[in-house]
Amino acid sequence: MAFTYASICDGIGAIHVAVAPLAWQCRWVSEIEPFCNAVVEHHWGFKNLGDMTKITKEQANEHGPIDLVCGGTPCQSFSVAGLRKGMVDPRGNLALIFLRLVDYCRPRWVLWENVPGVLSSNQGRDFGAFLGALGQLGYGFAYRVLDAQYIRVDGHERAVPQRRRRVFVVGYLGDWRAAAAVLFERESLCGDTP
Repeated sequence: MAFTYASICDGIGAIHVAVAPLAWQCRWVSEIEPFCNAVVEHHWGFKNLGDMTKITKEQANEHGPIDLVCGGTPCQSFSVAGLRKGMVDPRGNLALIFLRLVDYCRPRWVLWENVPGVLSSNQGRDFGAFLGALGQLGYGFAYRVLDAQYIRVDGHERAVPQRRRRVFVVGYLGDWRAAAAVLFERESLCGDTP
């Protein structure tokens, strides 16, 4: 049986490109931007549940069980380039709406990404609230800041010609060790930081 996932704040579908070689099956996406919706519809035609704040538990589960819920909620409220309103900003609060959808679906895996500013937003309390809520849902987790400029694709040394640091949180239902194994690969532990 194929590994299944749902993509929240789907954007133009980068996750679908990333998992294509793995033959994972997308059950549904959630995205409200018209241009992004048009791109995903054109390339993949996945079921779009629309506004994540309006998705019900029934809607989240009507397309079958999900192994992974992934997404990168809006970063403007956490970014050091923004006003830094954190979870008080409705865009920042979407991180908790993301977790509500995780609770609805109860996948084995969770993947969430955002800007490094989330680590210091509201003196770290916003990120702590996110991790605490993830833990209350029963997920063990690990997080790490990764920079896309060091990700190798098809043998190319640098796939992205810019610094693009992001915080990645991986959760696994019931145990933090599986989540940590995903993010803390051996190569980085041997002094090869990139």
